[in-house]
Order: sequence, then structure tokens, then C-alpha cells
Amino acid sequence: MAAGMRGVNPRQMQQAMKKMGMKQTDIKNVTEVIIRTNNKEIVITNAEVTLIEMQGSRNYQIAGDEITRELGTASAPATVTFPAEDIELVMSQTGCDKEKAVKALEDAKGQPAEAILKIMTS
Repeated sequence: MAAGMRGVNPRQMQQAMKKMGMKQTDIKNVTEVIIRTNNKEIVITNAEVTLIEMQGSRNYQIAGDEITRELGTASAPATVTFPAEDIELVMSQTGCDKEKAVKALEDAKGQPAEAILKIMTS
């Protein structure tokens, strides 16, 4: 943040953005965002997405938990990495081992609460 912007009240900031032709909108109900490159996917789960429109350009600001999946050949499974906190949470809430926690997170698309429910109801 620029030094001159500290202490600006949010309403004043919105008015200034409007005067400059900028519009900011929160996109609701986003569950994940996937950024795909030639050799990997970056998956942002529990995503919070803000659309910023200015001078005909649309920019997206994304915040959330990051998972990286390496892309391989069609026969090789993708490697999925979950935050250690999520794996530990699933393990502590269900008493399962790491392998089962990771499998449940994969099945639940990285959502710890769904993974816990899946283990507890199976």
C-alpha cells in the first residue's frame, strides 16, 4: 500500500475509484480457481475472488488456499499437494492415518470439512 493511502476510509476509496472509472465487485460462491500451465495446475480452494474493472480491462484478485498439481502423461496420475494443516486437521478429527486423510481430501476436492464427513460416514 502506498504511504499516502494509509488511513483513507473505505467509502472515500470507493468514491475515488468510481471517479477514476474503476469498479470493484466480489464474485460470490466461488469454490475454487484453477490456473493451468503446460506442466502443472495451481488450484486455489476456498477462493475469494474480486473483479476489478477499469478502462475496459477486467482484472481478478484471488485469495485462498493453494494446491499444486503436476501434470504428466495421461497414464501418470497427477500429484496433488494439500496444506499440511488440512491433512493434520482431517487426521486429528477422524483418527485416520495420513494416507487416508490425503485420499479423502482428494475425493473432497481439497475441502477438509467434506473430507472429515466422508471418513466419518464411511
